[in-house]
Amino acid sequence: MHKNLVLAATAALACWALPHTVLAQAGKPIKIALIASKTGPSEQYARDTERGVRLALDYLTQGSMTLLDRKIELIVKDDQMKPEQSKALLTQAFADDKADIAIGTSWSGGALAMAPVAEEYGRILMLEPAIADSLTGSAWNKYLFRASRNSFQDALATAAALGDGDNVAFLAPDYVYGKDGVKAFKEALGATKRKVNLAHEEFIPLSTTDFTAPMQRIFDRMKDLKGKKYLVVIWGAPNPIRKISELNPGRYGIEFLSIGGANLDNAKPWKGLDVGGGTFYYYDFPKNPMNDWLVAEHRKRYNVPPDLFTAGGFTAAAAIVAGIRKASSVDTPKLIAAMEGMEFDTPKGKMSFRKEDHQAMQVQYQFRMKKDGQGEWDLFDLVREIPAAEMPVPVTVKR
Repeated sequence: MHKNLVLAATAALACWALPHTVLAQAGKPIKIALIASKTGPSEQYARDTERGVRLALDYLTQGSMTLLDRKIELIVKDDQMKPEQSKALLTQAFADDKADIAIGTSWSGGALAMAPVAEEYGRILMLEPAIADSLTGSAWNKYLFRASRNSFQDALATAAALGDGDNVAFLAPDYVYGKDGVKAFKEALGATKRKVNLAHEEFIPLSTTDFTAPMQRIFDRMKDLKGKKYLVVIWGAPNPIRKISELNPGRYGIEFLSIGGANLDNAKPWKGLDVGGGTFYYYDFPKNPMNDWLVAEHRKRYNVPPDLFTAGGFTAAAAIVAGIRKASSVDTPKLIAAMEGMEFDTPKGKMSFRKEDHQAMQVQYQFRMKKDGQGEWDLFDLVREIPAAEMPVPVTVKR
């Protein structure tokens, strides 16, 4: 009799606890942490990423900022483009703020410092806008997802502009972003079977403001070469192409190729220059309702069209919202199971996460600067949309 009473009481307690647990969960906000470099040379990237995240959450929740009947709380932190801050702030977000998921950061060095923290706390880190290949390669763990592109995807889009017999030199910052970018471009040339002469590699400090000496070394290596000559510039902000153009590489027949394009503020000074390459996003290229809304709403709020970093932030948030809805939960194992192989809508159209390395497969765009743009932000001509199926992005992680 006593045993039956205990069993009955236990069952009653379980029946009471389950709905109350669900109700307690329903009352808690879904916390998303955004780590961005709001102070320092990447502040434009951070600003536009945050705009994109906020716009996406607004659009995808129809202005309610709720998911699964729970309010969304966005926690924004500034890592000042310091890797120790990137790591510390993500730790703070997971340990103290109890963030369910995080997005970040504005540069690859910071993201590499954050990767082990995601693994330690067992929470998802959506990499944005950091693009170093190693983040979905040698430094990867199962808690890392990237809805944006990686260096190799950027490189493949740019390599499509080259032909056999062309000559290429590289100018890049001397840290993981620049080195991964050059490595990715070389591998992209191999993947696309382009027979290109690699004339020179120039790695210089990110803080460089006088490009005379490194450019003279590039000129010395390229000036007597036969065939088309391209300088591949892999750089963040501020982009140096306009400043380098003042050294007149055109006198040696050298044209610019940009890997990944540039944000609008950095691309605007390219007007009048012969610049081409590949890019992740330009506001006038995708044709779909989500991008139409983003362009119109961004112009309404900020009086400018959205930038590629705005689209990146939007895409990262879109992936998170789609994953939470599919999993019906913010529980990390359920999210990972839901997001591996998941297809989701973005301002660029459909994307999907590869199961093997959680890299999003997506279209890229080949562009050239317009000769006669009709407005302040009428900058790029679309040469070609490159479908994901044409970009042989290798899987380099070992699971």
